Amino acid sequence: MPDNVDASERMVDNWTKQIQETAARYQAMAARMQGQTVTERSKDNTIEVTVDSKGLLKNLVISEAVSGKRMAEVSAQVMRLVQLAQSRIPELLQQAMAETVGTTDETANRVITEAQSTFPEAPPEEDPAPPEPERHHRFGPEEEEPPAQAAPPQSPPQPKPIPRRRRTRDDDDDDFGGSILS
Repeated sequence: MPDNVDASERMVDNWTKQIQETAARYQAMAARMQGQTVTERSKDNTIEVTVDSKGLLKNLVISEAVSGKRMAEVSAQVMRLVQLAQSRIPELLQQAMAETVGTTDETANRVITEAQSTFPEAPPEEDPAPPEPERHHRFGPEEEEPPAQAAPPQSPPQPKPIPRRRRTRDDDDDDFGGSILS
C-alpha cells in the first residue's frame, strides 16, 4: 500500500508542478502582451493611431495637412485606421502565445479565437468618395413675388374709454367714520 500512496503523491506533485509551470507561462504571455501596441498610419501620413493590446486607442495624431479635407473623410479615416490596428491584435497574441504558452493548448486556442471575434479583420479600404458639391446657404427671406398693391397703413385701434362711475353719498363713508377731507 505504501507504493500506491507514494505513486499518488508523485502524481499530485507532478500535476501541481505542471499547473504552476502553465500559470507561469500564461503570466509571461500576459506580461508580454501588456506592453504591446499597434500603430497604423494613413497612406499620406497625415493621420496616425496607436492602440494597446486591449484595442483601446492610446494615441491619435492628426497633422495640419488634413485641414483641407472634409471632416467626414478625416473621421472615417481615423476609424478605419483604428479598426486596422485592432485587427492586428490577434496576430500579436498568437505570436506571444507561440513563444510562451504554445499553440497546442486548448485554452490558448480559445483565447485566440475570442480575440479574433473581438477584433475582426478590418474592412477593405474603399475608394475615397468624390467631394460633395459646394452648398450655399442663404440666411434671409426667400425671393417672393411682390404684393399687387400695398395696403394703406392702418392706425392702431384706440382703447375704449373707461366708464366713470358716479359718486354716491356712501362713497364718502368708509370704515373710518367719515371723510378724511373734513
